[in-house]
Amino acid sequence: MKKSFLLLALLALVFAPAKAQGSQRDLYSVAFYNMENLFDTIHDINKDDAEFLPGGRYDWGTRKYTSKLKRLAQVLTELSRNKVPQGPAFIGVAEIENSRVLDDLLKQPGMEQYRYIHYEGPDKRGIDCALLYDPLQYEITTTKLVPSEPFQGDTVHPTRGFLIVEGMLAGEKLSVIVNHWPSRGAESPVRIHAARQVRALTDSLRSEDKRMKIIVMGDLNDDPMDESLAVLGARKYPKEVKKREFYNPWWETLEDMGVGTLVYRGKWNLFDQILLNRNLLKAKKNRLRYDHHEVFMRDYLFQQDGQYKGTPLRTHGGRNWLDGYSDHLPTIIYLRK
Repeated sequence: MKKSFLLLALLALVFAPAKAQGSQRDLYSVAFYNMENLFDTIHDINKDDAEFLPGGRYDWGTRKYTSKLKRLAQVLTELSRNKVPQGPAFIGVAEIENSRVLDDLLKQPGMEQYRYIHYEGPDKRGIDCALLYDPLQYEITTTKLVPSEPFQGDTVHPTRGFLIVEGMLAGEKLSVIVNHWPSRGAESPVRIHAARQVRALTDSLRSEDKRMKIIVMGDLNDDPMDESLAVLGARKYPKEVKKREFYNPWWETLEDMGVGTLVYRGKWNLFDQILLNRNLLKAKKNRLRYDHHEVFMRDYLFQQDGQYKGTPLRTHGGRNWLDGYSDHLPTIIYLRK
């Protein structure tokens, strides 16, 4: 009897720490990354991809494409791993050409845990958004691509739509909208038009379920304090966020700390944003809520010398192949339950 009791006690000591450690999984992460022209080497009909073909402007070929995939996978497999060993539950990505490049990307070492959601969109250059997700962390329920309505009847330059994915994270409903708004080649009203459309989409999601937790992420081609973000209802401080609005933690990051994600016309901007609705701020105890955020920075992501020292190490500088990563830095949001 005494031996049996001692054996049970020893077993309890052996297994208790492992069980406790497993129950302490309370931190999750989600991320966004503009991959800067992830094109393959094959021509897609009805796509303006000539620059990224062998013999094109960038003389794009297997060597460069393979290196680009390797570089991007290096970044993706390091996102948030120092805080969340499982990595991001999902990663919104922009500037991918098609499903082939996503298939090739997920074949890279360390990317095996991810699947993707992608729809072919109408963008003239053929670049789309997609969502990489870990099915063990984020269980997908519904997906769709909502086309972007033409601005003032303009059908000449169709742009990226809005990728909506609904699912379950940590046992709670969470929807994400992945965006890539019109570039700075267009005037501000075009992005304001995009913001109004996203505002209507988030209102629709909220009408389905007022408790729905919503994340809007993407390359918005505007800074957090610009008018388009105000139209969307993105606020600088959590206390300012009303029912239909969003918290934009990147406003403080750029305006107060001077940290951005890309250099545009000689200054740092922060176009790559992840916004959270009020349900991710006001969550009750033991419910999923916002914890903190960061711009992902590593030395290898920056040029180390030359005229553009200290800026993101991109794939090309002019027509010169720099064998870099992207002209954008990734952003990460951490959620705690």
